[in-house]
Amino acid sequence: MKTSLKIGTRGSPLALAQTELVIAALKAKHPQLACEIVKIVTSGDKTQATNLPLPENSGGKGLFLKEIEEALLHGEID
Repeated sequence: MKTSLKIGTRGSPLALAQTELVIAALKAKHPQLACEIVKIVTSGDKTQATNLPLPENSGGKGLFLKEIEEALLHGEID
């Protein structure tokens, strides 16, 4: 089993709180596990407009998911 994980997440307060909950649950089962939070800025984070485009108009990926999936595929996060 891996002894450390890089967990990718957005930097929003809600995303970070959810990530901390996941880490706590993982550590409850695997106390030796080291977890690193990797904050990822997504297209949705970069868009400052109040009316974000609909997912079907943004290339098929959610505005808040694409960069996280790409980091996972490139081995930057676990």
